[in-house]
Amino acid sequence: MATIFCDTDSELYYTHANKYGLEVIRMPYNLDGEEKLADLGETFDPKQFFDSMRAGAKASTAGLNEEVYYDIFKPFFEKGEDILYIAFSSKMSKTFDYLDIAINRLTTEYPNVKYRRFDTLNICLGTGILVYLGAKYCREHGDDIDATYDYLESIRDRAGIYFSVEDMKYLARGGRIAPAKAKIGNLMNIKPVLTVIDGKLDVCKKCNGISKAVDYMLDTFEQLYDPSIDAPVIILDADNPARADEMERRVRANHPDAEIWRNAIGPVVGAHAGPGTLGIIYMTKAR
Repeated sequence: MATIFCDTDSELYYTHANKYGLEVIRMPYNLDGEEKLADLGETFDPKQFFDSMRAGAKASTAGLNEEVYYDIFKPFFEKGEDILYIAFSSKMSKTFDYLDIAINRLTTEYPNVKYRRFDTLNICLGTGILVYLGAKYCREHGDDIDATYDYLESIRDRAGIYFSVEDMKYLARGGRIAPAKAKIGNLMNIKPVLTVIDGKLDVCKKCNGISKAVDYMLDTFEQLYDPSIDAPVIILDADNPARADEMERRVRANHPDAEIWRNAIGPVVGAHAGPGTLGIIYMTKAR
């Protein structure tokens, strides 16, 4: 059986990872000086985490070094099975530079092992939905990682992700926007709707208030959603259940047969987006 890896930046809930026998790379985060590893929701308490951020706790993230990656992958190279890693966007972290060094060492030591890394060019459940579909495809097609890679390439650009943050200061802390713009935006009650384009975050709309941001995200969903793809619609929030409930009701009203997942935003993505963030992820029509 081929080994399929994902990382916790995918935000795919641990029960889905377990269902398809995925190996999970746990990415680190830090909350007020205490370093932990994300675990796809298995032990993470989102309310406690985001309440801590609201109270002033500093949250940050980090990558992994070469030796950690080497130690993670070596046992699977030793087994000699094919390896497919479905990863978050390489354009969002330098951690993949260290991964590549570790993999080069391992492929030299174990030249007969087939290893492939698929770059989703996405983040959060924009990556997670591709991990889910890729793992499902791989298990249903004889664990052929080359065919799975090709399948993922054919649908990569159809993973739609749209989210809006409650407070732009967290984006500023992570270097996503300038601090001055964050302050002005907060004063004016601007709620940016962000997406991922070519592996990087991009602002697609600036809305006056969260209600209009939710309207924009759901209007965009109605325009782009492709129900013919057997994939869930994922509504996620960073301890903002009332707004997420509203989004779910509105999606169900127009798409009663859709499979809808409700996910809490995890600590790695949450450290950059902040409490109150809302998002929707789904597979889009071909563009």
